Amino acid sequence: MTGPLSTVANQAVSLIQQWVRDGVFPAGTLLPSQRELAVRLGISRASLREAISTLQGQGIVVSRPGKGVYVAEPGEAGTPPPWRFAATHSLIDIYQLRFALEGLTARLAAQAISAGEIAALRENAQAMQQAIEADAFDVASQLDYEFHALIVTVAGNQVIGEILRESAEMMRESQRLPYYRRGARTATFTEHGAIIEALAARQPDQAQQAMQRHIMLAARRAGVHFPTGDERDD
Repeated sequence: MTGPLSTVANQAVSLIQQWVRDGVFPAGTLLPSQRELAVRLGISRASLREAISTLQGQGIVVSRPGKGVYVAEPGEAGTPPPWRFAATHSLIDIYQLRFALEGLTARLAAQAISAGEIAALRENAQAMQQAIEADAFDVASQLDYEFHALIVTVAGNQVIGEILRESAEMMRESQRLPYYRRGARTATFTEHGAIIEALAARQPDQAQQAMQRHIMLAARRAGVHFPTGDERDD
C-alpha cells in the first residue's frame, strides 16, 4: 500500500461520512457490497477496505459478521465516537506521525533514561492497569498520554516535543479510541510493559521496535491500518 492509496482511501472516508450526514445512508443501514461501493466511489476494493477500516475506528460504521457493514446506531455498544478532528486531520495521519516520531523518542530515551524515570513509568503502568480493571477508561487514556509524554521528555529532542505538545488534544484522542475495542482493553498495558523492559535494558533498537509495534497495534484497535514495512506487523 502506498501513500497515494491512503490519500484515495481518505477521500473515500470523507465522502462516506458526508453520505451518512446527509442521510444517504441513515443509521442502521446496511452499506452496499464492497464491489458495488467501490464502483460507486470509483476506487479499488483495497482502498475501500482501508476506508471502511478507518470508518470503523471512527465509530461511523460497524461490521457484523456474516451480515455486512452497517452505519452505526447512536450509542451502539463498543463503538468509538466519531474522530473529532476529521475535518482537518485524518486518524491515519495522526497514527503515522506517532509511529515515526515516538519510535525515535523511545530509541533516544533508551540511551538517557534514569532509574527514577523507569520507576515512574512502572508506576504509571500499574495505575493504568487499575483504571482499566475499574472500567475508568478516561483515566486510563490520560495515564496513557502521560506515559508517552514522559518518554518524549526523557528523549530530550525539543523539536519533537514541541510538535507532539502542539498536537496534544489529537494525541489524547488517538490514545482514547482503542479502549472502545472490547476484549483488547488490557493490550495497552501489556505493550507498555514491553516498552518499559526495553528502556530498562537500555536497548535502543528494542525500545524503538516495542514503541512502534504498540502504536501500530493501537491504531488497529482504533480501526486504522497502515503499512509499516515490517513483515512482523502481520
